[in-house]
Amino acid sequence: MEKMKVGVVGATGMVGQRFLTLLDGHPYFEVTALAASARSAGKTYAEAVGDRWKLKTPMPEQYKNMIVIDASEVSKMAELVSFVFCAVDMKKDEIKALEELYAKNEIPVVSNNSANRWTPDVPMVIPEINDSHLEVIEAQRKRLGTKRGFIAVKPNCSIQSYVPALTPLRKYGIKEVVATTYQAISGAGKTFKEWPEMIDNVIPYIGGEEEKSEQEPLRVWGKVENGEIVKADAPVITTQCIRVPVTDGHTAAVFVRFENKPTKEEILKVWAEFKGKPQELGLPHAPEQFITYFEEDNRPQAALDRDIYGGMGVTVGRLREDTVYDYKFVGLSHNTLRGAAGGAVLIAELLYREGYFN
Repeated sequence: MEKMKVGVVGATGMVGQRFLTLLDGHPYFEVTALAASARSAGKTYAEAVGDRWKLKTPMPEQYKNMIVIDASEVSKMAELVSFVFCAVDMKKDEIKALEELYAKNEIPVVSNNSANRWTPDVPMVIPEINDSHLEVIEAQRKRLGTKRGFIAVKPNCSIQSYVPALTPLRKYGIKEVVATTYQAISGAGKTFKEWPEMIDNVIPYIGGEEEKSEQEPLRVWGKVENGEIVKADAPVITTQCIRVPVTDGHTAAVFVRFENKPTKEEILKVWAEFKGKPQELGLPHAPEQFITYFEEDNRPQAALDRDIYGGMGVTVGRLREDTVYDYKFVGLSHNTLRGAAGGAVLIAELLYREGYFN
């Protein structure tokens, strides 16, 4: 099978690096172009990254000598790729303009950025949960005047530690959710070497994160109407987002109130049985088990459990009845795999299998 040619825009950053390790040897896709800022353009990828390779996995050999292209040279990228992943570090309005420019040049964009998450006809997808939102792409193409080009995005990394666990419980009528997220430093694109003040420290603020954590679940749970995604009007969600001294893995402490309170056994059953289109299609990065529940009181733990199913599974533990709300539990997801590059690769795999790249 001939592989699709793909580019990574923003290839030198931490998420871009994740994309490259995940796409190394991918059965559907082959990386044929790397793009970044003008200061990296013209250098080999190894030169452009220099000593800023942030992953434990070494840089794959085939990328080291690839010449980095200026991300703004869209026509040049169009000659080399069929679609792109985007993970650039720019102002939001600049990202939005760049992603639209790629789409209008008939290059589909699968984005890790937040700039287009609230564009009404751009699907923001967790593939196991709202793959039906991809149908809005048809309306987006009409707006953009394209035949192939479109933008699809993944949600914020924080919500993937608790939204998967809440989704199959919506049939019991979720009324209120309180979630506190404990977020790893890689979510800021940092390592402890670059951010020594995070060692032995907790910072109780992450800019913009609480609004995203409260509102993005409602868009994921929304529906397509008249060529737009209309967000759900319930439940009420309130969050606090805290930076903690962990390399990878976002943890969430969650409280939930229902209209029709299920039993603990019912909750555990729906978690165990919950799967989506990625599992049905057997996509390369689909976790065999979407949600894994731990019976032990001290799980899930970031260091032990973030890499389950290659970092693409979600883990849950400590489900118990609460004295104020109906239930409380703890969730965990790998923020740069399921929450960032891996989630975007899974979206691309779904788009590929569903024919959206044709």
